[in-house]
Amino acid sequence: MNRAGHAGDGYARATGKPGVCIVTSGPGATNMVTPLATAQMDSIPLVCLSGQVATKVIGNDAFQEADVTGITRPCTKWNYLVKDVKDLAKTIKEAFHIARSGRPGPVLIDLPKDVSIGKTVFKEPDDVVLRSYNPTYVPNRKQLQKVVDLIKKAEKPVIFIGGGVILSRAHKELTELARKTNIPVTGTLMGLGGYPAPDPLWLGMLGMHGTYRANMSVSECDLMIAVGVRFDDRVTGKTDEFATNAKIVQIDIDPTSIQKNIQVDLPVVGDCKISLEILNQMIDQEEDMDDFASRHPDWLKRIDEWKRTTPLAYDQKDVIKPQFVIEKLYELTKGDAIITTEVGQNQMWTAQYYHFSEPGRFISSGGLGTMGFGLPAAVGAQAAMPGKTVVDIAGDGSIQMNIQEMATAIQYHLPVKIVILNNGFLGMVRQWQQLFYDKCYSSTKFQHTPDFVKLAEAYGAVGLRATKPEEVEKVLKEGLACDRAVIMDFRVEPEECVYPMVPAGAPISKMLLV
Repeated sequence: MNRAGHAGDGYARATGKPGVCIVTSGPGATNMVTPLATAQMDSIPLVCLSGQVATKVIGNDAFQEADVTGITRPCTKWNYLVKDVKDLAKTIKEAFHIARSGRPGPVLIDLPKDVSIGKTVFKEPDDVVLRSYNPTYVPNRKQLQKVVDLIKKAEKPVIFIGGGVILSRAHKELTELARKTNIPVTGTLMGLGGYPAPDPLWLGMLGMHGTYRANMSVSECDLMIAVGVRFDDRVTGKTDEFATNAKIVQIDIDPTSIQKNIQVDLPVVGDCKISLEILNQMIDQEEDMDDFASRHPDWLKRIDEWKRTTPLAYDQKDVIKPQFVIEKLYELTKGDAIITTEVGQNQMWTAQYYHFSEPGRFISSGGLGTMGFGLPAAVGAQAAMPGKTVVDIAGDGSIQMNIQEMATAIQYHLPVKIVILNNGFLGMVRQWQQLFYDKCYSSTKFQHTPDFVKLAEAYGAVGLRATKPEEVEKVLKEGLACDRAVIMDFRVEPEECVYPMVPAGAPISKMLLV
């Protein structure tokens, strides 16, 4: 049942609309905890309808009874137990309103059996009015004027974007702001696609596996404009040494996210899209802003030097490097595919080497780090976008957590493509064991993995394999050209690591580069 939740999540991320999933009572509902927590951490609008025993036996330990509202309360934005079918229409309308408004999130509706089969006369619910829930969409203009003033004074500014830019579809307003002011942009894992990656102002991802230029820019900037971010620990590293030279502006629709992890100098509560739209208008009205874009050439020159001297790099020789596979995938899809990922090294290499230019193109579990997310999310995204190429980039460990969704893809004629970076390890945990525990590999090396080509064929899909660098492009071309589901098994360098890497507890300027 958790796969249904991840599929609804993938649908929501691909479209920007709420995803919906329906699960049965008892274990069906309890298995939704992981998808609900995944959506909650990443602020994804998801509505889950769960079955429940009849109202008259609730509390009697009836067959498949579980306190679903109690279990899911910590991992949903809101939840309901409907006890009268007359309340159902109003409840569903409220649920969708709550899921997609303000900071989006998952909502669960628990439906006892007698309610789900009951009958009533449908009455169109009134508009949703919740006295205790009124998100602030339009920011305080005085606060935005202070942002303009800080921009005018800055010599080394940086814009830092997160999932809020994606969720509010504020990418155009963000791009306008960056290009108008000539301020470089970095982002979180969830912010990928919020700014066009091929643009010269794009610094790449920030944080534990961020680019050298992004991490150094944030470490030395004198102004940070953070839009739709919550300053996760994987981004900030040692918080005492994060952007210590900068005045920090934080724009977010959720007031509880502001100053939660990092002290900021200027909080702005409001929707990212609306806030950036007004900020752009205010900058246009400033008489002395015309030449601002040319005021920090030394800063941009410094960033270009970091990019030139310490780029993302790998050495492709006789064994397939996973980075090479992703670069070839980007080249062949021209950056136009929807990419889902599992969690681990495959996720980080995708973030580094596949360059995203639009919201909804990168779909991955961020805050919760849910292994097994990628394939069901790809199924949901493909159902939402039948004309698009959808690719799940996976590891040989994580893909096996929900591999049974291949049956769903085949049954519903969803031509998802799975790219497996097969290194025979649980790669990211192995990397930590290699770097910090003297290669004391414990429970990370696989003594046996399935033959993924045969497994694909068993499901009725296409199975392909590459074992040499010269086979990578051919396999990708063949797999992408298929009109049905495909598993592509790439046998990659077993002990390749994701670099840069910031050790746990270190400042993001202290990166391991090799």
